[in-house]
Amino acid sequence: MTNPTSPEAPWPVRTVALKIAEWVARLGEVWVEGQVTQLSRRPGAATAFLVLRDPAADLSLTVTCRREVLDGVALAEGARVVVHARPDFYVARGTLSLRASEIRPVGIGELLARLERLKRLLHAEGLFAAERKRRLPFLPRRVGLITGRASAAERDVLENARRRWPAVAFRVESVAVQGPTAVASVVDALHRLQADREVDVIVIARGGGSVEDLLPFSDETLCRAVAACRTPVVSAIGHEPDAPLLDLVADLRCSTPTDAGRRIVPDVAEEQARLDGLRARGRRRLGALVDRASDDVAALRHRGRHRLVSRVEGAVAEAVGLRDRARRCIVSRVDTAVAALEHARARVTALSPAATLRRGYAVVQRADGAVVRCRSDVDEGDTVRIRLAEGGIGAVVTGD
Repeated sequence: MTNPTSPEAPWPVRTVALKIAEWVARLGEVWVEGQVTQLSRRPGAATAFLVLRDPAADLSLTVTCRREVLDGVALAEGARVVVHARPDFYVARGTLSLRASEIRPVGIGELLARLERLKRLLHAEGLFAAERKRRLPFLPRRVGLITGRASAAERDVLENARRRWPAVAFRVESVAVQGPTAVASVVDALHRLQADREVDVIVIARGGGSVEDLLPFSDETLCRAVAACRTPVVSAIGHEPDAPLLDLVADLRCSTPTDAGRRIVPDVAEEQARLDGLRARGRRRLGALVDRASDDVAALRHRGRHRLVSRVEGAVAEAVGLRDRARRCIVSRVDTAVAALEHARARVTALSPAATLRRGYAVVQRADGAVVRCRSDVDEGDTVRIRLAEGGIGAVVTGD
C-alpha cells in the first residue's frame, strides 16, 4: 500500500488520529490478563478507572468500565484479573485504553494451575536439570543480595553470614518483592549484580507470604533471567513450605533467608577447627612417617652392616682359600721342579764324561787342549796331558 502523503500534501493530525482509531477498532473485543495497579471509583461517577499492568514487563494500559461492571467484584491493587475489553483510541488526547465489559478475578486455583503448566514447560526445557546447576564458590569476594529495603530477610541474611564470616562483603540491591513492579525490579537488580565482576554469588531473598505475595518469584520472565545468569544464584524465598519456581531454577535452594546466610559463606570457627584437625592429623602423619623412616634407616644400617660383615668374611675366606691354593700350587710346582732337576741331574751325571772317567777311562789332550782321538793326531815326542777321574798326569808320546 503506497503512502498517500507527501511533503506537499500532508495529513492533518486529526486525520492520522482518526485512521489510528479505525485500525484499533478493527481489533475487536479481546480477553486481557494483567495485574491491577490503580483503581479509581469516584462516588456518583458512572465510569470507573483502573490501570492494568503486565506482571512480567514494564507495560500498562488504562482500563475504563461502567460502574456496574465492578459491582460484586472484589478488587484490590495487586490482584490478578482477566478483562474482556475493546481497545479504544481516544482521538482528542491521542491515548490508547481498554473499554471493559467484564472483569473476572483470577482465583488461587487458576493461579496454581497456571504455575503447574509453567513448571512443566520449564522442566521440559531443562531449566530444572541438576547438571546445569553450578557450585557456589567456597569464599565469595562479594555477595550480591536482592531483597526488600530494610526487610527482615535482609537482616537475616546479613547477620547470619557475618556471624559465620565477619569479613564477608555484600552489595545489597533493594527492590520491590511483591506487587506489580516486583518482577521487573528483581530482574533489573539481577542484571546489575551480574555485571559486577566482584560479585561471585547472588542471593534473592524474601520473607514468607501468601501465594499471591510470592507469585513474582514464580514468574516466567524472572525464572528465565535466573537460568541465563552467569553468576550462581541462591533462592531464599519464604519459609520451608513455600516453593516458588525460582527455587527449582536457582543453583541452590535455601529454605529461609537465615539458611541462605549460613550456606553462602563458611563458618570461621568450623574452618579453624577443621584446620586444627588437619594440622594435628598432618603432625601425626608426619611423625608416623618419620618414625617409619627412622626404623627403615636403622634396619638398612643393620642389614648393611650384616651384609658388609658377611661380604668381608666371605672375602677373607676367599682370600685364605686363594692363598692356600697358591701355596699348594707353588709347593707342588717347586716339588715338581726339584724332582725334574734331580732327574735331569741324574741324567746329566750319567751322561757326564766324568762318570766315564770314574769307570777307569782317561781323556788324552794335546798341549793345545785338543782331544786326541786317533794315533795320527800326535807325533812321537809330543807332550800330552792325560785327564783322569781324579786329576791328570803329563806324558810324552814315545811310540806305538
